[in-house]
Amino acid sequence: MALTDRTMPTDVALNCDLYELTMSQGFWESGLLDAQGCFNVFFRENPFDGGYAIAAGIGQIAELVENFRFDEESLTYLASIVAPGGGPMFKPGFLDYLRTFRMHVDVSAIPEGDLVFPREPMVRVQGPIIECQLIETALLNLVNFQTLVATKASRVVRAAEGHPVSDFGLRRAQGHDGGLAVARASYIGGCTSTSNVLAGKIYGIPVFGTHAHSWVMAFPTELEAFRAFAKSSPKNCCLLLDTYDVHQGIRNAITVAGEMERDGERLSAIRIDSGDLARLSKETRAAFDEAGFPYVKIAVSNDLEEYTIQSLFAQGAPIDSFGVGTKLATCDPQPSLGGVYKLSATRSSNDEPWRPVMKLSEQVFKRTIPGIQQVLRFEDASQCPVGDMIVDETCDDGDRRAMVDIVDPVTVHRLANATPRELLVPIVVDGKAVSQPESIEVAKTRCKDALMRLDPATKRFLNPQTYPVGLQRSLSDLRQRLVREELDF
Repeated sequence: MALTDRTMPTDVALNCDLYELTMSQGFWESGLLDAQGCFNVFFRENPFDGGYAIAAGIGQIAELVENFRFDEESLTYLASIVAPGGGPMFKPGFLDYLRTFRMHVDVSAIPEGDLVFPREPMVRVQGPIIECQLIETALLNLVNFQTLVATKASRVVRAAEGHPVSDFGLRRAQGHDGGLAVARASYIGGCTSTSNVLAGKIYGIPVFGTHAHSWVMAFPTELEAFRAFAKSSPKNCCLLLDTYDVHQGIRNAITVAGEMERDGERLSAIRIDSGDLARLSKETRAAFDEAGFPYVKIAVSNDLEEYTIQSLFAQGAPIDSFGVGTKLATCDPQPSLGGVYKLSATRSSNDEPWRPVMKLSEQVFKRTIPGIQQVLRFEDASQCPVGDMIVDETCDDGDRRAMVDIVDPVTVHRLANATPRELLVPIVVDGKAVSQPESIEVAKTRCKDALMRLDPATKRFLNPQTYPVGLQRSLSDLRQRLVREELDF
């Protein structure tokens, strides 16, 4: 999606938390304009108690970087902000600096639609530390939610066992921009269509929709409503059966199906939006088959998600497609991915070597990984992933066939007979996109292929097997050394 389609390009720079601007002013005033930083985006736990996540939002990062500017209207607003202790929060000299600001950062990321696992960097940002800091929230805003939605969608699509799933979540999404993000990410995650017409226009996603209960209620009888809709939309006729009584709706839809056949048309499908979907879908299928209309498809909706769909198929429900809305758009029951943006290395200028840094935290769980990180995905002869190793690009310990577990430092994972490939690929160099952006069709195909190759034990919904993620041995040693130095023992 072009940023110009959802907001003014000059508003992008203000899509930040205030501390990013106050810190940047501090860097500027401290003479650290040449200081460099390396930041990583990662999350600490898989969403939905699952075994994986799907990287999404990556395809919009390059445009975000290229459009990151401060126009006069934005600068006037910043100049008007009053500090809690009185006086302007931002100094005129700093605002002058922002007036000619543009990004010079380098960004590498996991390709959109690929698998990503806890604690490994999915996006790496390097460059002037003031620029890396300013883009933090806008970047997280793109990646966090879309990764969460794409992962949820992939689970729903897997539960649907090859039957089409349509995103129906716009009306329950967090604003129109949230609805666009849901449509985009859910399509990457495997949905076949969306009800969101604006998303269809912007992204080229197939759109789907027919009529609501209000259509039926607007006519004297349900039969008249069905006949009118069949006449109006004979090539897109899916009749909603549960406005009053599903069984009467079935009879009326069968009547209209016969009338459409006589006119040389076909009733495409019926939809059920309430009640016992397993029982009603069986009764509907039996009735339409007996009436001679086996081609009429059955679609269902009504607060669906992966576990509900699994249950429907376990009961033998003859359902052909699903409309999934609220629980997809809101990523129920997990509304946030929890992705973070952490500094892992610094240097005073481009000519200096990188100095690895890490956050210790009062909670061991929140300790970060130092260094200029790259992720190697090891794959077997069938290109199935068997483990991910985080390495430091500034050091080489030779042996990369064993890695130290990222959580448990006494556990070592062996990676013999597997071939590594680098996951983080450049998408921005010196503030400019390195190539034309991929289509979301490419990301969608990548997601489908990656999930096909992932171990079924890691994909299962209940108690999935933990996918191995570890540290290069020298990086693990570096991390432990920094801990000892900071704790002074």
